[in-house]
Formats: sequence, C-alpha cells, structure tokens
Amino acid sequence: MSTWKCKTSTMRKTSFVSILVAVFLGTVAAGRQAHEQEYIEVPAKRKPTDKDWTLRETRTLELLDGFQPGSKKITASRYGGRADKQAEATGFFYPKEIAGRWWLIDPEGHFFINIGVCSVNIGKSEISQEPVKKTFRTPRKWAEFSTELLARHGFNGTGGWSDTELLKKAPHRLAYTLSWNFMGSFGRSKDLVRQEPGHLGYPNRCIPVFHPDFESFCSDYAAQLAASRDDPWLIGHFSDNELPIVTDMLDRSLQLDVNHPDLRYGYEAARKWLDARKGAGAKADNITDTDRAAFLDYAVERYYRITTQAIRGCDPHHLCLGSRLHGRALSLPSLFRVAGKFLDVIAVNYYGAWGPDPARMAMWSRESGRPFVITEFYAKGHDVGLANNSGAGWLVPTQKDRARFYQHFTMGLLESKSCVGWHWFKYRDNNPEDLSTDPSNRDSNKGIVDYRFNPYATLLEDMKALNDETYALVDYFDSN
Repeated sequence: MSTWKCKTSTMRKTSFVSILVAVFLGTVAAGRQAHEQEYIEVPAKRKPTDKDWTLRETRTLELLDGFQPGSKKITASRYGGRADKQAEATGFFYPKEIAGRWWLIDPEGHFFINIGVCSVNIGKSEISQEPVKKTFRTPRKWAEFSTELLARHGFNGTGGWSDTELLKKAPHRLAYTLSWNFMGSFGRSKDLVRQEPGHLGYPNRCIPVFHPDFESFCSDYAAQLAASRDDPWLIGHFSDNELPIVTDMLDRSLQLDVNHPDLRYGYEAARKWLDARKGAGAKADNITDTDRAAFLDYAVERYYRITTQAIRGCDPHHLCLGSRLHGRALSLPSLFRVAGKFLDVIAVNYYGAWGPDPARMAMWSRESGRPFVITEFYAKGHDVGLANNSGAGWLVPTQKDRARFYQHFTMGLLESKSCVGWHWFKYRDNNPEDLSTDPSNRDSNKGIVDYRFNPYATLLEDMKALNDETYALVDYFDSN
C-alpha cells in the first residue's frame, strides 16, 4: 500500500479576495503542470477564528500518476457494487476480507464500497420544511429529487439521520443505515443527559452503562428494529452517536454522587472494580494510566456486549456498526480490540485530519480485526455567505476546494484496504435561522445542497468524478 503524508505551510491572512486569486492562479498552474506534480495546495483553517490560512498538500484525481479516469468501465450491480466481482450472496450486506482488502458484499454477492451522505432528510421544524413545501410541494417529490441527485452523482447510500421511510419509496433506491440511541434514550429515561454540540452529554462524562436497568431497557428498545429486519437495502445499525470515551472514566466514576439514585451504580461499579484490582480501600491517588485504560475497556465492553446482543436478538441479518467512535477514542488500540469482539464494521467520525492517517487506519483494522466505515467528514466553503462558526470540519475558500478535499480524503481511504465506505456530512446546509437544531448545526456550509435544496454543482461534479472511479481506483491502488 502506498502512503501519503500531508505537509503544511502557513501564509498570512490578508483578504478573502487575495485567497481567491491565489487559488485561481494555483488552479491554472495545476492545469499546466499536472503531469509534473503530485499535489496542489489548498488554503484551509481548522477553525474560522484562526488567524492564518494553512496550505494543505492535496491530491486530486487528475494528479494520480498513471491513472486515466474513464478508461476502465466497471458495471454497477443493482445495489451499486461492482458487477465484475462475485462472492457468496446471502441476501444481505456483510463484510469479507478478500486478498488482503476488506469489502462489503452486497445482497447479490457483489463487492461493494458504501458511498453515502448523512442526514438526507426534510428536517423536523417548520422553518426547515418550508422550502420542501415551496419547492417540491410534497415530501414524496422531495425524496424523488434527493435520491435521483445522489444516484446521478455516484452515491449509492445514505448515512445516519436520513428519512429512510420516505427515501425507500423513491424510484432510485439507495442502501441505507439506521441511527439508534440505546444509551442516549436510556439516559433520557433517567433524566441523565443534556444536548451538547454534536452529541449528548452525560454526568461527569460517564455513560450509565453499569445501571442495572440498562440491559433490560436495551432489550425492549431494540424491538423497533424488527420492522426492517428483512430489508436487503439496509446495511446496518448505529447503536448511538459519539459517546464520551474518556481515558479517565475510572477517576470520573469515583467522583459520581453515591447518594444519587441513578448515578450511584457508576460509582459502585468503579469502586468494586478498583478494589478487586488494587485491594480493598485502594485510594484514587494509586490509580495508574494502565488501570484507567483497563477500566475504560471494561466499561466499553459492557456497552457493546449489551447493545449488540439486543440488536441481534431483534435483527440477526444486518450489521452492527457501533456508536460512531470519534476524537480521543480513535487513538486507543485497546478500544478497537474491544469493539472488534462485537461489531461487524467499526463506524468512525473522522475530524481534525486533512487526509486519513495510514498508520492510524492500519491500527484500527489490525487491533479490531474488522473493517471500518467513515461516518462523518466534511469541509465548509467560505464563498456561500454563511458564518461557518459551527461544526468540526475544515474551512476552505470555495466549493472547488471542498471538492478537492473530498477527492484527497477519499483516495486516502481507498488506499488503506480496510475502509468499506464513507458518509459525507451532510446532505443539506444549516439554516442559520433554525434554532431548533443542536449547536453544531446552526450556520455552516456542510451540505451538497444549500438549505433551499439548490445543488452545489462544482462540488457535486468533482464528487461524481471520484465516486464513479471508486472501483477503478481500488484496482489502481492495489496494483501499485
């Protein structure tokens, strides 16, 4: 497998106009020198408040040495897999490692990479649904437009938080995933959660996984999964979104209120675990980082055991994708070892990296023994008039730069041989006037369409260029 390391350099922020001029001149130069260079430089910011733009080395499709887009025609299967590769057909999606590369196998047995978009929905608030009524008149017409747009640009699936019941009735059927909230719903039932940017917050960042009611709650909650258990278009289930995976969960659990009727179970479990490990009455100042890591693994293993058992009890056919790991969790090998015991594919929300880290991706697969799917990543454009203050994605000057980021990032995923798909976050831009959304989704250009459903043509054209070449790129990377 070839590797790709991103280097960075900085330039002083002057004005947005000067940045656009620089990008234009860089694009012209790239056109003249594509055969001579391996990358172009794209200005980017981690946060809108950053003073300087950073130039990021970026590969695009036309810069791949020896790769000729369009030269290799691979017919698509009904589900969007490659019709020229065949494995056992089971009627449902499943993962399989073949000749050193992981694939999803589609219900007809064809090799499949899931290329999706998150949050393909009409929204819940009146202000969110108003453009749907004005532009499409009915939700069904919206679903027809959305699935056709996705299919036409090379996407074969939808990610979390999508209106699957609407979308599955449209002519262009797409594979899909379902988002659940096993821990989140349990926490709400005990009044133990609060909304934080992008996910739920828990007392002292400790999930109530040791509560004696959690297992029976999950068993009852999972009953709703039975409605889709026979649908071949369903890939699998996310059990939760971005649970707090904190390396000092042991310390934090020992700080929970022992007199609280629901928090005391977390304290008691931590106390019992520490006494068994270090001796009765062990003090908090005797805790080592090794102890902390072992307790975190203990807690996460309990979560995955309970939720996976509940999911498979009601739906034995579809994949368990886990809780969408993110942040600090992505650097913890032991956490992936635990996840690999229970999950079919590891779901990862990947932020803070301009391109995926080959060593980190190799660790995920090596430790878990499973493939992974990237379930969130994106870049925001500075050229559409939105503030772009919310969200964890990169900020770049233009829609063309968003497209370059997409191509760069996804080619890095395909090189890894352990990635079986990716979901761009998300379908539709945030409407800054819709204050009903969580704080991470208020004012940013994350979508492939704006909040009135006007497509970003430049972005989509280059997404399509990459998406259409996905299987040819796999063959290219595997032969180099």
